[in-house]
Amino acid sequence: MRTADLLVHDAELIATVDDARRELPGGWVAVTDGVVSGLGGPADAEPEAARRVDARGCLVTPGLVNTHHHLYQNLTRAYAPALTGGLFDWLVTLYPLWARLDEEAAHVSAFVGLAELALSGCTTSTDHLYVHPAGGGDLITAEVAAARELGVRFHPSRGSMSLSVKDGGLPPDSVVQDDDTILADSQRLVEAHHDRSPTAMTRIALAPCSPFSVSTALMARTAELAESLDVRLHTHLAETQDEDAFCLETFGRRPVDYLSDVGWMTDRVWLAHVVWPSREEVARLGTARVGAAHCPSSNMILGSGLAPVAELRAAGAPVGLGVDGSSSADSASLWLEARTAMLQGKLRQGAAAMSARDALEVATRGGAACLGRTGEIGQLSVGACGDLAVWSLEGVQFAGALSDPVEAWLRCGPVAARHTVVGGRFVVEDGVVTHPGLEEQLAVHRRVSARLQAPLT
Repeated sequence: MRTADLLVHDAELIATVDDARRELPGGWVAVTDGVVSGLGGPADAEPEAARRVDARGCLVTPGLVNTHHHLYQNLTRAYAPALTGGLFDWLVTLYPLWARLDEEAAHVSAFVGLAELALSGCTTSTDHLYVHPAGGGDLITAEVAAARELGVRFHPSRGSMSLSVKDGGLPPDSVVQDDDTILADSQRLVEAHHDRSPTAMTRIALAPCSPFSVSTALMARTAELAESLDVRLHTHLAETQDEDAFCLETFGRRPVDYLSDVGWMTDRVWLAHVVWPSREEVARLGTARVGAAHCPSSNMILGSGLAPVAELRAAGAPVGLGVDGSSSADSASLWLEARTAMLQGKLRQGAAAMSARDALEVATRGGAACLGRTGEIGQLSVGACGDLAVWSLEGVQFAGALSDPVEAWLRCGPVAARHTVVGGRFVVEDGVVTHPGLEEQLAVHRRVSARLQAPLT
């Protein structure tokens, strides 16, 4: 048996979330050359390993997958003037500040935001950066550089806005671009950064922001470009009832009908929020295998509503979790989103409707399916990426939680990961980000945040 690079052993439980949903009490998992090379229980022979990690008293899960975020928004975290309005009020307040984004801001916000996610057991994150100010530089490439420095898997999406206030949209002229510029840059970024290998660290998606910030033509042309480049598509949809009203007034169509009109009803697509689809629309989304990024904290903070997660999953739509951006959800913890998703599921449909295992599955396999990476991430199985989180189940908050480690993990807490491992490498070790430059980046972040939040002149 070949020597493994890493062996995590003697876990209280390994929740593999694999195709058979195996759970291994007292189990171990081995990672070699960045992929899972073996799993077993106490009766199974462990391989030799260059590094051994004792997981006694711990739950081991696949690394969590974040399917919706706006990393740049942590530069305006908990921004007081934007905290009491709904989605449209919030956007109008913050767009002028975000117009100050540049490459330094994109890099430091991504570095800090991805580090925060890693502390919550996240090993793969998307991002939706849709504000591209004139003269701001190559913001997406700056984010990719930050993710590579930290060592996390990263799926940034090339967001866009083409309708400013003068066109009937919400953003100012300074942050919108014309369709041809957006599409050319989208293709450039895919060619520069998109890795199609099963262990890819970076993949690019295309992501017009929303029906109320881009043209119908851009939505349709982006779908065509994504098809030709074989990359995924992302946008916000059905987030609020205001959006329903906007689409009916502007297009004479509800948001899901509009999505179909522009060629987005395919399994290449995953959508953020999906709070307000009708029963018939849920069935249509499920039949088309359109994914949904469920953002429970954001949906509550903005008063958007409770998404029909159980119905979407039952219809066949992949559902993952998203922490969303700051000022709409200011804590980028996937553990918190998983717990909140579990609680919301119970609130909507009763105590038995959403278990901790359901929430764990959404946070792992569901996210992988949204990103087109089923079998690669979001599960612990031989050949899958060696991405995992080790969670301590010891201490005051777990006293008495003896019967079910998975339920204890999400019901008790709050919890941060003891270790977060991506491709067999530690991004978080003993609860601390391993990259030595975090404190320096936090100082840069404070300076850049102050610049963005300075009073408008």
